[in-house]
Amino acid sequence: MEDKEQPRTRNRQACHHMVKQQEISLIACIAQNGAIGFHNHLLYPIRQDMQRFKTLTTGHTVIMGRRTFEALPTGALPNRRNIVLSRTASAFPGAECFASLVEALAHCQEDEEVFIIGGASVYAEALPLAHRLYLTEVDATAEQADVWFPEFCRDDWRLVRSEAHEPDEKNTAPYPLTLIHI
Repeated sequence: MEDKEQPRTRNRQACHHMVKQQEISLIACIAQNGAIGFHNHLLYPIRQDMQRFKTLTTGHTVIMGRRTFEALPTGALPNRRNIVLSRTASAFPGAECFASLVEALAHCQEDEEVFIIGGASVYAEALPLAHRLYLTEVDATAEQADVWFPEFCRDDWRLVRSEAHEPDEKNTAPYPLTLIHI
């Protein structure tokens, strides 16, 4: 899990000159078809996944789009530096706001791990800069979705760890889920 290998494609490495050298990590819960949301809500609010998200991101900077921030049930996430990307709004209680991902990253420390937590356009912009993907891949296809995680080539990444989880009384998903660190 502490592996710090960078992606192996020339395109991704070329993008790193645009920002400071933070550890940029994308974290998401995705369906087999890449779906991540519907009507500004998570498709799979799996308790284990939410706990894992909290454990990984607490004490770190989280960067998100405006709609992701607005979907948070209690506003800014506690015990994290919250950054919202928006070109139109500038007031987000408990969060800083920047107009672009590059601008937000320029205001982060060089040696910190920064988590990109959504939405789809922020994931797409951050993917070429990412050092890690923390993905929970649900073994199901979402019937209704309007937001998808960007496509990526798994050959550009190295699987570090995978954990299979069967449904139980705490996991509301009626199917196994896999926690993958790429």
